Amino acid sequence: MSEANKLTGGRYGCSRFSLILALSFFKRYVKMKISNMLTQEEKEKIIKKYKLHETDSGSAEVQIAILSEEIRRLILHLKKHSKDLHSKRGLLKMVMKRKKLLNYLKKENTKRYNTILKKIGLKK
Repeated sequence: MSEANKLTGGRYGCSRFSLILALSFFKRYVKMKISNMLTQEEKEKIIKKYKLHETDSGSAEVQIAILSEEIRRLILHLKKHSKDLHSKRGLLKMVMKRKKLLNYLKKENTKRYNTILKKIGLKK
């Protein structure tokens, strides 16, 4: 192998270092995308924990619980990536949606409202 091939990483012009670097960025990107989203199994666990009856999947309690978990994960992401303004905007939208659902529940049924606050651990 000539000296030029050794410096450039072989015949294809790609060094081993650049391949390792690209692979590490890809792994970090995939890990970040997977860890910030709730998987279907995790959503099903939350639904099972907070459902009111057997076929419940969209009551206010379930929606609040899912939003709270997504908010928690997004806050962890924003602690690492504080300049991610798109995620901050998404976080604010989720917090406002949860607030509207909590206000609705408080107006309709105070007992259920207090129960969901205790279960999730929110202060009001």
